[in-house]
Amino acid sequence: MAETLLAESKLRLVFQAGIDEDSKPILKAKTFGNVNKAVTADQLYQVTQAVVGLTVDELSGAQRMDSLDLLA
Repeated sequence: MAETLLAESKLRLVFQAGIDEDSKPILKAKTFGNVNKAVTADQLYQVTQAVVGLTVDELSGAQRMDSLDLLA
């Protein structure tokens, strides 16, 4: 039976940096690598709120991006 093993975790934050001439949002993303694999969703949320407090742009979304190794 195959198994998966968490290999890497990243935090991706997407900010709205303005509006273009077509009234569409201008989105900018920042990805933080080497996230501790054991970190909880609450801890990532706290980090997200801390980073948002340091920026002037509005947070549009936050994602945890996990990569899994497939083991046979």
